[in-house]
Amino acid sequence: MIFAAGLGTRLMPHTATKPKALVEVNGVSMLEIVIKRIIDAGFYDIVINVHHFANQIEDFIRKNNGFGANVLFSDERDLLLDTGGGLLKAAHLFKDTNAVLLHNVDVVSSINLKKLYDDHLKSGDLASLSCHNRSTSRSLLVDSEGFLSGWKNNQSGETIISRNAPDYIPTAFDGIHVVSTSIFPFISETGVFSITPMYLRLAKEQRIRCRIDLQSDWTDLSKLV
Repeated sequence: MIFAAGLGTRLMPHTATKPKALVEVNGVSMLEIVIKRIIDAGFYDIVINVHHFANQIEDFIRKNNGFGANVLFSDERDLLLDTGGGLLKAAHLFKDTNAVLLHNVDVVSSINLKKLYDDHLKSGDLASLSCHNRSTSRSLLVDSEGFLSGWKNNQSGETIISRNAPDYIPTAFDGIHVVSTSIFPFISETGVFSITPMYLRLAKEQRIRCRIDLQSDWTDLSKLV
């Protein structure tokens, strides 16, 4: 699933007339970059959530015949649901699979997506979050086994602890993750909600693992530099 419904306010004025997903990088839209990366990793069934200039995204996919993939849309035109709400709304589209790769449209990386997915399937974890050790305003805190244990706002100092550990390792979430479809019965949140607080709540009792990647490149394209 590609999260592509956001307003892209940090990319104004480019997003005044088009969705963030269709903003181009070296002549290629972010959506096309991510779709081709996903297809190259062996994924051919793709869900894209849409809200801001939704028609443009749908037209773009149809014009390019889905780039050879089977593409479905999760329509959020009436209400932008954030990442957690967006995943929950699309749940009915994942009934025939055991796990779903989730990818923000504004993230470009060399992360091995197939390995992330396969490692998740082998692990028995409820969710696997790709992370990097990089500078970030908000860190995820993990224990020695890599399980999500908390969160910290590095600017304000606000901290949330989900599970106790002798020590916490800070890391940064990549916006790329895998969830088992068995997660849906555990989602008690409704309406508009972010997926990170949901993960922090579930981490108290469930296996939410942060997989720190030490080899790949990662870039956030959600704002102008």
